[in-house]
Amino acid sequence: MPTVISATVAPRTGAEPRSPGPGPHPAQGKTTEAGGGHPGGIYSAIISRNFPIIGVKEKTFEQLHKKCLEKKVLYLDPEFPPDETSLFYSQKFPIQFVWKRPPEICENPRFIIGGANRTDICQGDLGDCWFLAAIACLTLNERLLFRVIPHDQSFTENYAGIFHFQFWRYGDWVDVVIDDCLPTYNNQLVFTKSNHRNEFWSALLEKAYAKLHGSYEALKGGNTTEAMEDFTGGVTEFFEIKDAPSDMYKIMRKAIERGSLMGCSIDDGTNMTYGTSPSGLNMGELIARMVRNMDNSLLRDSDLDPRGSDDRPSRTIVPVQYETRMACGLVKGHAYSVTGLEEALFKGEKVKLVRLRNPWGQVEWNGSWSDGWKDWSFVDKDEKARLQHQVTEDGEFWMSYDDFVYHFTKLEICNLTADALESDKLQTWTVSVNEGRWVRGCSAGGCRNFPDTFWTNPQYRLKLLEEDDDPDDSEVICSFLVALMQKNRRKDRKLGANLFTIGFAIYEVPKEV
Repeated sequence: MPTVISATVAPRTGAEPRSPGPGPHPAQGKTTEAGGGHPGGIYSAIISRNFPIIGVKEKTFEQLHKKCLEKKVLYLDPEFPPDETSLFYSQKFPIQFVWKRPPEICENPRFIIGGANRTDICQGDLGDCWFLAAIACLTLNERLLFRVIPHDQSFTENYAGIFHFQFWRYGDWVDVVIDDCLPTYNNQLVFTKSNHRNEFWSALLEKAYAKLHGSYEALKGGNTTEAMEDFTGGVTEFFEIKDAPSDMYKIMRKAIERGSLMGCSIDDGTNMTYGTSPSGLNMGELIARMVRNMDNSLLRDSDLDPRGSDDRPSRTIVPVQYETRMACGLVKGHAYSVTGLEEALFKGEKVKLVRLRNPWGQVEWNGSWSDGWKDWSFVDKDEKARLQHQVTEDGEFWMSYDDFVYHFTKLEICNLTADALESDKLQTWTVSVNEGRWVRGCSAGGCRNFPDTFWTNPQYRLKLLEEDDDPDDSEVICSFLVALMQKNRRKDRKLGANLFTIGFAIYEVPKEV
């Protein structure tokens, strides 16, 4: 039960583990264990998450890379082989995907073309829009991006078919090494692809994340915040927009200024995670429909050429649809990235705007302030230039904040820790991490409905010693965030593992205690 407790701009903040006693901080549910921890149970530490990767992990990539160059062979990952065991765990499929390296897919493959940006990400036929929405947010901050995607990787200089990516996992950064074999069908990438046919960083990043969780199927369905935290080590806030505070736009603007990552979604009424199927389709049905989608699509001869032209964009196929597309162009049960906020002058009045991106790389909002909105002719050309308005089907669009609040139901903000950014201009957070577990008969005390055992839940005391430094707010407060994480539940899905029902409560400690 790793508990992450953060306090904004409070370098003298501390968190202390507390022995079980009649007091605060319960967890709901009587689970045997909801995460790891030291053999003793609970411990606490103030950490810095910007330490380099643990030495042996970083050396693994360098050593493997050097060995492949010396032997003049291309790397083949024995831990995540190019076969169906890396794709799916729920069942076997008669469909044979062909694993190809990028040089076999196109001429002149490139890792990154002209810098990684949010338009490089187009969703394939896996329900991982939640993950891709987080990638799109990540590209807005170059330093964060290249923390996840190390420099000096290419298909030209010292190419050996080996790449690596770095993710934050429960307090440590881990280095994930992969080969560059990717699943294809009809010479098309099956899963994530770039808008450029010969650009492969996003497809390889998705593969590394799939390896981290055991398979591509393990990425089906999730919340954007999960990937945001894995990319940054940040702490996430959830907002139900219908119950959001009146100053939500101000909160979002401050999040942008702090470099925070943001995602949003529209509930589809199923209480399912983004990318899952309200109709209950299993992976076999998903793949069958996906292949029919590819088989029935019209392909040019050059699309089928295994060494096709590299100077044209990828031919994007809209993924197998489980989400519900609305008349306004938005999609229910689908994750979007929040990529910008602005105020624009329109007919003498200021209008609050929100910029969003659909990870499909297409299918956009068609209402006011959309790409093809008829009233753009009334917007000053300088305003158009500032908003970078263009009529392109790239999945990104503007909409008014009022329309955003009307249509969207959830907003997620991933707040970055003090060491995630170096810029002094951005407000950051100090961090305290506490690891522990709920053990049946010992520290699994249940919720407040069980007063006899409630007090046995793990407890932590947090001291806030510095007020918020917010020039726009005269109220004297000390802000902090609390987040709970459960270890390896996605990776263990193939074993039948699901997320436990957990929670926490916060109490003010009387001054005399």
